[in-house]
Amino acid sequence: MKKQANFFKELPQSNMTPMMQQYANIKMLHQDCLLFYRMGDFYELFFEDAIAAAPILDIALTKRGRQNGDDIPMCGVPYHAYEYYLLKLLKAGHKVAVCEQLETPEEAKKRGYKEVVRREVVRIITPGTLLEETLLDSKQANYLMSIALWEGVVATSWVDISTGEFSVSITTINSLTSELARLSPSEIIIPEKLLTNDKARQTLAEYQKKLSIRANSIFDFSRAENKLKEF
Repeated sequence: MKKQANFFKELPQSNMTPMMQQYANIKMLHQDCLLFYRMGDFYELFFEDAIAAAPILDIALTKRGRQNGDDIPMCGVPYHAYEYYLLKLLKAGHKVAVCEQLETPEEAKKRGYKEVVRREVVRIITPGTLLEETLLDSKQANYLMSIALWEGVVATSWVDISTGEFSVSITTINSLTSELARLSPSEIIIPEKLLTNDKARQTLAEYQKKLSIRANSIFDFSRAENKLKEF
């Protein structure tokens, strides 16, 4: 199947079916995630998401209709067994946005014959935000780590959301390697500017699949201080 690069940016939504318009609107809000789009008893993935997920999940890449002459790639997993597939995607470094049906098809039809079932992302799951005991290793902490650089000082913090354990530390760029090896985090949140530091970029290279890069403004000292005080 042909991969539709930048599909949603290139195709006017007027050319989509109502359901795919809904899918596109939701996907545009969660472009850094694979979208688990609930359709009845399955979570379906479409387009680039399906192409990326199918080989990781070892499931067939099928199709659902055509768009501008091209097949629409699709793959799906049963909702009652989604955790098994979810873990595979997380281990491969992906984030997953879970989009649920908020009403039944019958309720949608009451609003109009052609109305699409209401759907909404109810949770975004990343390697460091897992809560399901069945997906966690009881013998190992599941750390979500954050690294910030402030006036030459490296600050690290890490939390295991499943237990509430939370710690902070001050270190240096040169000591960051040993810190990462000791904690073995599942996910690392960093500001964009950290990758402009050559030493930090080299240190984080082997953790590339675990990185969640965020805007520098989120790591602003005053903003972070005020956020902390709010708690």
